[in-house]
Amino acid sequence: MIHKPSRGKAREKRHYRLRRHLSGAPDRPRLAVFRSNKHIYAQIIDDKTGHTLTSASTTEKSIAAGLEKTSNKEAARAVGEAVAKKAIEKGISTVVFDRAGYIYHGKVQSLAEAAREAGLKF
Repeated sequence: MIHKPSRGKAREKRHYRLRRHLSGAPDRPRLAVFRSNKHIYAQIIDDKTGHTLTSASTTEKSIAAGLEKTSNKEAARAVGEAVAKKAIEKGISTVVFDRAGYIYHGKVQSLAEAAREAGLKF
């Protein structure tokens, strides 16, 4: 019988491999991305203290109001802009990008590019 590992398990393994090298410090926190089938989430995390400094997602009414769908590239772009604006308001200008095992393509790439255009450096 053929055993095919699930995509979720494979992504988790990639994420653990990435996290061995990535960590967010107070001067350069981690921008973590998660995407589900319906929504896209981004949060900026200080791994030294274990606190989320700011976050944005398509579940927020202010972001979802201007979107037709909450799970496409346009939604990812809106989340990237929102999290970058919130971070800059809190005085965060540089971050470490954590793609969480996802391929840097499509929604993850759109979120990252929008965050860069809005002023975050990574």
